[in-house]
Amino acid sequence: MATDRDAHSFTKYGWMVCLWVLTVSFQYGYHTSALNQLQAVLTCKHADEISLPYFGLPTCIPMSDATFSVVTSMFTVGGLFGSVFANVAMDRWGRKGATRASAALTAVGAALTGLAASISPLILGRFLVGVGAGLGICIGPIYLSEIAPSKIKGNLGVLTQMAIVIGIMVTQVMGFRFATPREWRLVLFISSALSTFQFFISPCVTESPSYLQRRGLVEEQKAVIRRIWNSERIGDSERHDGEEPLLSERDEVPAEHQASVTVPQLLSARELRRPLLTIIFAMLSQQLSGINAVLYYSNDILSKSLPEFAAYVSLAITIVNFFMTFPPIFLIERVGRKQLLLLSVGGALLSHLAVGYGLDTGFVTLSSIAITTFVMSFAIGLGPVPFVIIPEVAPIHAVSAISSVGLSLNWIVNFVVGLIFLPLRNFLASGDPMKEGRVFYVFAAVLLSSTFVLSRLYRG
Repeated sequence: MATDRDAHSFTKYGWMVCLWVLTVSFQYGYHTSALNQLQAVLTCKHADEISLPYFGLPTCIPMSDATFSVVTSMFTVGGLFGSVFANVAMDRWGRKGATRASAALTAVGAALTGLAASISPLILGRFLVGVGAGLGICIGPIYLSEIAPSKIKGNLGVLTQMAIVIGIMVTQVMGFRFATPREWRLVLFISSALSTFQFFISPCVTESPSYLQRRGLVEEQKAVIRRIWNSERIGDSERHDGEEPLLSERDEVPAEHQASVTVPQLLSARELRRPLLTIIFAMLSQQLSGINAVLYYSNDILSKSLPEFAAYVSLAITIVNFFMTFPPIFLIERVGRKQLLLLSVGGALLSHLAVGYGLDTGFVTLSSIAITTFVMSFAIGLGPVPFVIIPEVAPIHAVSAISSVGLSLNWIVNFVVGLIFLPLRNFLASGDPMKEGRVFYVFAAVLLSSTFVLSRLYRG
């Protein structure tokens, strides 16, 4: 992309655009855990929760654990659907237009979930929110990279993961306050209100300079650059991130002048194979690390040591995850993407081994500490780096397609890991509670394998 290498900081307006874009990542995290703290009250687990309707709506919706799992998982199904079509949305409507679509879907889906009086609207609402999140998590990292001044592009990219973690933490905290028969719907209405606000202020937000350039709107691009960077200089055809895409030398046409690549074209293009595989294995490493298994089932994993503090354990892990997203903001440009990723993987591998050993030997204190260090290790590299490198390794004409494929895979593996973790743990333990740590050795081996391949593909 052609931009100004001397533009090293945002204007106030540029930061406003940045916050607007990050709202979609916040909502992704928000709805990842939105129902966790609400499960008991939402599903009528306690007899005294079944009472007269409040404002014409039931105070809870009776359902089994299996039904609740279906409702929860519809967010992942919708997310996969949104990621698959993110490439088309970004190229047809632009980064801004696709973000608006994400906000609209999230607003409608959250409102429908909040107004649900039966299971069907809950399922539909969760699906729509998932579609919005799937779109948003594909668009956000690309949008941020394309509006970011070159010197802070990596630092800014880390904010995607931070916004996700903040969203998760906010819903965990809100659950303590609003997990009551008359107030649980507020958690969903607040999300809907935020996305509605995001949608209606979108006319005040600029399109990505990169997208404008690809559309031949050079004057509009200059005006955007002046507003967000307070600069008018534009280079000829160099990329603003200073990184070379992972293309073969035979690719002679400047990326910004090539037609956008569709997903079928991407899968058959030999010159795009390396950047595609890089993002695929980055996303595999992120999800196969087992982070979502820990976030989903930390209470169950540590039930032997902390049986009475389930909600507080989840909140504590989320808070640790939040605070550990700050170091990468300062380290990613100093240490480098690849080094930070490998450091993160090393910490995650040691943590997995410690968790497994602690559970298998009854050393529950070690397991508790190791799960915390695993979350810390994930947060400094495996969490943010895969999102940061998407627009860096891919040429601009293929970045939306590569993002769509990579994030779709991310959703699929997320779903599979969440689905198989407990059955796999129980199978490997063969009914012996003192062998439940074996599953963490499996995650360590899989993470090591995927990271080895990634390190060979990614030049960093």
